[in-house]
Amino acid sequence: MKIGVLKESQNGEKRVALSPFITKKLVEKGFEIFVEKSAGENSLYRDSDYKEAGASLSTKEDVFKSAQVLIKINPFDDEDLKLVQSHHILMSQLYHKSNPELIKAISEKGATAFSLDAMPRISRAQDMDVLSSQNNLAGYKAVILGAYEMTKIFPLMMTAAGTITPSRVLIYGVGVAGLQAIATAKRLGAVVEATDIRSETKEQAESLGAKFISVDNTGEASEGGYAKEASEDYQKRQKEAVNESLFKADLVITTANVPGRKAPVLITEEQVKQMKNGAVIIDLAAAQGGNCEVSKLNEKVIVSGVKVIGTSVAPESVSTNASELYAKNIYNFIVHLTENLKFKWDLEEEITNETLIVQDGVQRKK
Repeated sequence: MKIGVLKESQNGEKRVALSPFITKKLVEKGFEIFVEKSAGENSLYRDSDYKEAGASLSTKEDVFKSAQVLIKINPFDDEDLKLVQSHHILMSQLYHKSNPELIKAISEKGATAFSLDAMPRISRAQDMDVLSSQNNLAGYKAVILGAYEMTKIFPLMMTAAGTITPSRVLIYGVGVAGLQAIATAKRLGAVVEATDIRSETKEQAESLGAKFISVDNTGEASEGGYAKEASEDYQKRQKEAVNESLFKADLVITTANVPGRKAPVLITEEQVKQMKNGAVIIDLAAAQGGNCEVSKLNEKVIVSGVKVIGTSVAPESVSTNASELYAKNIYNFIVHLTENLKFKWDLEEEITNETLIVQDGVQRKK
């Protein structure tokens, strides 16, 4: 089986779907690997590293001609689609629920596509779950970014000149990113609070040292391990419960996303105006519309002295680690799907069934 690794073209993206280490492991299993030239340079992987691992280096066009399986991190773009043919099997985060035009274009090509962001939340799939591996890094980086933007330090510090009180951090969403944000902020010495629609996350948050702000969530259960969109009544009650902590916070990190839908607004402009002067909000859901009403993707907005930084859950700023983890996810996924270097196409198996979005031009999932 021939696998092609494409260079990411999305603006600001520094990751690559396959590392030289995982490339070597796949080659040892008998796979042929073709890597687009300079694909890994922004993750500090040289072309020579891939050659030493046993891969062939070539142009993007030649990768498409040589490989059957094509892997990326971000969705395939218009330039990629021009080169896609019916025998190709595409693997990336397609975000198929919110990208119907892309799925339609792949179907029209007669190709096959797996969407890695559709991985089911089951124990067998944990080592293939790209959302978890990447969000883990995003939660860490959000705290570091917030610390940089703040004008205060995190920990309690006692000096001859007096005592510096610890910063207060509030985290919305206790998923993978939120849990890592809690752990990182606590390690830096902050007082941390957290809230989530899923009451089952209370114990997890508290185990990391955060105070959990509880809101009665009757009828607001999660779906498949992910938070679902909250009702208006719940959102109102959550704001009332969280406001006291929000208005005292020095740093707020929002991580709430609902798969395939616009991110829920958790902090309104009115609430921002009541926050402390100099407070910082890091909105990790900005790419899906934002959890803060005033967020703008990749921009810093200042409202009543509060810095609101809209970013995606994007670990490209730690691209070397992010690429390593993504590559391991890809490796485990390919090994799971294949036998004797051929796809098993076991559509009764949950991981295959959930991630296979298009097969031979026929759309299976919407």
